[in-house]
Amino acid sequence: MAYTGKFTPKNPQKYVGDYTKITYRSSWEARVMTWLDKEPNVISWASEELAIPYISPVDGKRHRYFPDFIVKVKNKDGKVSTMMIEVKPQKQSVEPAKRSRVTKQYITEVMTYGINQAKWKAAQEYCLDKGWQFKVLTEKELGL
Repeated sequence: MAYTGKFTPKNPQKYVGDYTKITYRSSWEARVMTWLDKEPNVISWASEELAIPYISPVDGKRHRYFPDFIVKVKNKDGKVSTMMIEVKPQKQSVEPAKRSRVTKQYITEVMTYGINQAKWKAAQEYCLDKGWQFKVLTEKELGL
């Protein structure tokens, strides 16, 4: 999953921002970009174009979170709604199970989970203020 590249949209008019600088950081993100670009009900979309401040539980400092996607969608009822979408592996979205031995890998998993939770809480608050939805898409939602 850990590969990056440039995405070239077939419908650049739908992209908010500089469509020549769209970067995916996983095959899953590339798959979502392809869907957003092709889906007729997607009015507009952006990738990592918005910064949301959050406090990291690891160092207690302020950082900036760039959500994967901001998407404007025309719903079945004709109304337009906006969603903020994050694409992540399922294992990073659930708290790691306690282990009898504390390994470097376990510490990394706990820190990653904690940072993601802080980012997503900040994102949910941002979305609540704007009347948007916030969704985390894992391999389960992506059908992988």
